[in-house]
Amino acid sequence: MMIKAKSRRWARSVLNAALIVFFYGCAASELYAQNGPESLPQLSESEAEWVADQIFNNECARRMDCLTSWNSGEDFPSLGIGHFIWYREGQQERFVESFPQLLAYYVSRGEQLPAWLAGLPGWESPWSDRQTFLEARQGAQLSELRAFLYNTRATQTAFIMQRMEESLPKLMQASDRPEAVQDLFYRIANTSSPYGMYALIDYVNFKGEGTALSERYQGEGWGLLQVLEFMLDNPPILDDESALLEQFAAAARAVLARRIANAPAERNESRWRDGWNNRTFTYVP
Repeated sequence: MMIKAKSRRWARSVLNAALIVFFYGCAASELYAQNGPESLPQLSESEAEWVADQIFNNECARRMDCLTSWNSGEDFPSLGIGHFIWYREGQQERFVESFPQLLAYYVSRGEQLPAWLAGLPGWESPWSDRQTFLEARQGAQLSELRAFLYNTRATQTAFIMQRMEESLPKLMQASDRPEAVQDLFYRIANTSSPYGMYALIDYVNFKGEGTALSERYQGEGWGLLQVLEFMLDNPPILDDESALLEQFAAAARAVLARRIANAPAERNESRWRDGWNNRTFTYVP
């Protein structure tokens, strides 16, 4: 019963969090009418809740225990509904670290972090390896962290939405055809609401913008930029809404397959193929 009550409070708070990120207010529909597809659509309360729940399901199957994870074969924990990466002191990896950015977002919104977490020097992960982390999973710190992350899912959703919104300038700067990337980005965002927005939000959280040079295997990335450019390289891009999202999902699967093919053999990334592909199928109504 406590979980259900918390879920209701979370559902009520999701809209407020989303509106902070997508601050279109009462003029949103008028702005869209004036600017056509070159703006992001406003999510309704129920749509924002649905996007948040989909991301939580994709990463954690809605399980609270999954909010503090350390996957086998990886050298870092993944935390929260977006499985935000957290590195320890001095650690450098090819993947973009995101958990400290989330902590800064909490602070910017005036939300109080658990005392032990707020006091960490440089907000760096305190666990030296996966075994140490697993041994601490039922301890006071990680138990408190799971409860905090569960109760602040709306804030994490707003953070993920903000990352997607802020990704477009990065995509355009990194591409040699920025106008085409921008046009396709807005077309997808405005398709079959809320599915188009969800597809962009989830994929950026899932595999990044695709602009970081460190996130490459054999010189090829796997983020949103690569998915959009794959679509541009394989026309026609259809006007039918369902077909457009099917093309986006198919392009995502192709880019992810290329990542698996290019990945170092010791990472055995083919073990994730089915789960990754199944995730892309949720982008289509």
